[in-house]
Order: sequence, then C-alpha cells, then structure tokens
Amino acid sequence: MNYLIDTDIIIYSLKGEQKVTNSFEERLNDPKSISVITYGELVYGAKKSQQEQKNMARVRRIAEIFPIIDISPAIIETFGDLKATLEKTGNTVADMDLIIASTALTHNMILVTNNEKHFQKIPELQIENWAT
Repeated sequence: MNYLIDTDIIIYSLKGEQKVTNSFEERLNDPKSISVITYGELVYGAKKSQQEQKNMARVRRIAEIFPIIDISPAIIETFGDLKATLEKTGNTVADMDLIIASTALTHNMILVTNNEKHFQKIPELQIENWAT
C-alpha cells in the first residue's frame, strides 16, 4: 500500500495519539508521503503557535521523514475534474482538501485522514482512518 497522510493524522501522531502511533508502526515499511498542501498547513500551524521555533523544527523533521508531493499539472487536472463533478451534484469540498484528494487519486494512493465524512464525497478516493 502507498499512503498519503493528511494533516490531521500528522498532528495526532505528534500529540502521541496511541491508535495513530500503532497504525504507523503496523505500516512501518509501507511508503508514506504528504502533500505540499499538508506541509503548508503544518507550517501555518507552527507559525501561529506559542512555540514557533520548536514546532517549526518538528515540521522540518516531518519533511525529512515523509516525501512531499508537489502540485503537478496532472494533479490540477484531477482537481478541476473533481471540483466540476462535485459542483454538478451539489457537493463541495474545500479547495485545499480537494487538492490533497486529487494528489492521492493521481498517484493511486490511499488517503489517511480522520476527516472521512468530508472526503467520502469524492468518488473513487480510497480512505483509511488510523485514528479510530
């Protein structure tokens, strides 16, 4: 399996959530990456925190551990297709989350998130929740 780890799961891991930690340990040898969007969300969280330097060091360490997948033309094409399809059915997903989902779909990855309800609107997206 090849996993794209969403921001919330990274944060749960940093907080030492046991179920998430166990899930990472169980899948130690499976490839795991993060979207550049997740990296940006982590940087934002660190910058607005009370312990900016400490948290930025943690974010940089995450970037060393997990490959960061940049936004590519293929991901943006998937994004445009998904957004149009969702709007036609009356569903919406925030653009940043839609780019994360598009990254997973484009790279044939399983999205690991605790935000299942939000991402379930996206057809063909494989989702796992390591927090439950």
